[in-house]
Amino acid sequence: MTTTPPPTQTPPHASRGVHAAARIRATSNGYLTTVSLLHSDGPFHLRQLRHHGTQARVCVLSAMSAPLGGDRLAIDVTAEAGAELEITTSAATLALRGATTDHATYDVTLTVGEHATLYWLPQPLISTHGSNLRQTCTVDLAPTARLVLREEVILGRAHESPGNLASRLTVHRDGRPLLAQQTTFGPSAPGWDGPAVLAGHRATGHILIVEPAFASTPPAPRLLGDEPANGQGIVAPLAGPALLATALAPTATHLRHLLDDAVRPSHPTRHG
Repeated sequence: MTTTPPPTQTPPHASRGVHAAARIRATSNGYLTTVSLLHSDGPFHLRQLRHHGTQARVCVLSAMSAPLGGDRLAIDVTAEAGAELEITTSAATLALRGATTDHATYDVTLTVGEHATLYWLPQPLISTHGSNLRQTCTVDLAPTARLVLREEVILGRAHESPGNLASRLTVHRDGRPLLAQQTTFGPSAPGWDGPAVLAGHRATGHILIVEPAFASTPPAPRLLGDEPANGQGIVAPLAGPALLATALAPTATHLRHLLDDAVRPSHPTRHG
C-alpha cells in the first residue's frame, strides 16, 4: 500500500511577515501644492488632510498592528520642485513581537526637489518588549530644498523593558553626505541605558532642520533643559546649512517639550 506523506508544515517562527509599501508624491503648479500620488497597501492607509495655506498635508494611518517580527514595511515620499508637503501619522507606531523571531524592517525614503519643503513629523515609535526592529530613513535633498525631520523613540511601555531597536538616518544634500548616524537600543546593545548613552531615560529623539539660509547665518550651539531629571539635549549646527537637535528625557511629553524648544527660535515647525 502506498501512503502519501502529510504536507510539510511551515513552523510559525518561519513566517515571512507582511510586505507592504506606501508612496506619496507632491507637485506644485506655482501657487498650490497638490498630492499627485497616494498609494498604499498592507497596514498603511493614507489620508489627505486640509491644506495649510499652499502646503499639502498627508496623514499615515495604521490599518493593522505593525511592524511585527518578519514584516518588511517601506514608505517613499517625494516633494517635487517647489512643493510644500507635510507628513504626519495618526498615532504612535508600535514595534511589536510577532509570530517569528526574525527582525522587522521599516524603511523610509524622502526626496525633496529644488525649492521644495518637506516636513516629516511622525508620532513617536514605541519599542515594546520582545520586539526586534531595524529602521532606516534615507533623505536626498536638492541644493535649495528645505527639510524639517522629527524622530522620537520611546523605549518600552509603562513598566516594560524595550525590545531591540536599530535606527539609521542618512542625509545627502546636492549628492554629498550631510549626516549619517546610527543608534541601537535594547538587550542586544550593551550599555544602551548606561550613563554614557541614555542615563536611565526612556525617551530620545532628534529634529533635523535643513535650511539654505543657514549657510550665511548658521544657528549657534546651545544646551537644552534646566533640570537633568526632566531631560537634556543639545542644538548643534552641522557642516552644511543645517542644525541637529538631540534630546533625551524620562517621558514622551518631556522629550517633545525639549525638541520644540530646540527649534522654536530657528524655524517654524508643525505639531503633527
